[in-house]
Amino acid sequence: MRMNLEIKPLTPELTADFFDFFDSRAFSDNSPEGPCYCTRFQMTKEQEKAELFGQVDACGGGSVGFMCALRKIAECQIKSGVLQGYLAFVDGVSIGWCNANDKANFPIESGNGAHFYAPAEKREKVVACFEIAPDFRGKGVATALLQRVVADAKAEGYTAVESYPRLRDKRYEWDFTGPIRLYEKVGFIKVSEQDNAVVMRKDLTI
Repeated sequence: MRMNLEIKPLTPELTADFFDFFDSRAFSDNSPEGPCYCTRFQMTKEQEKAELFGQVDACGGGSVGFMCALRKIAECQIKSGVLQGYLAFVDGVSIGWCNANDKANFPIESGNGAHFYAPAEKREKVVACFEIAPDFRGKGVATALLQRVVADAKAEGYTAVESYPRLRDKRYEWDFTGPIRLYEKVGFIKVSEQDNAVVMRKDLTI
């Protein structure tokens, strides 16, 4: 049966849908990658220390305080436009997410250890993360999200889209960077290997 799939750019008006996805569906299969609100890609280690770990006690301490501090950061990042990306909806319910942003908006090394490598001379978009609700994995949602990122990036005058999927020797159910084959399907090519990741790139000037 064909899904009624709709993809929308994240805006402050979709904040409730964003949190509904991450709180209710994203990690409902006990994924070891959760809990998360996809905030730490946009933070330096210094920001993470001050804005996240430095606020845990003020939010009550422990895991509850950590999630409270993380949520406040996400709210601020969405409101300010620091956190950008796309939500996937089926019948009005948020079931997928892709973190995609201007490369210049990411620190070269983020708070969670992700590397975005050398700054670009021209405008480039980076795909940092995917999260798909368990019931919708393997149904083309991530592909549709990536295709939308590429289409919008080209329309907005970006010269390329990059991503850095992890090198893995077998399928990993909770692969938040997306498998290499996902990018190949949408026309990305392998540029190089860096650390434990592959630099996948799609030239939008061709």
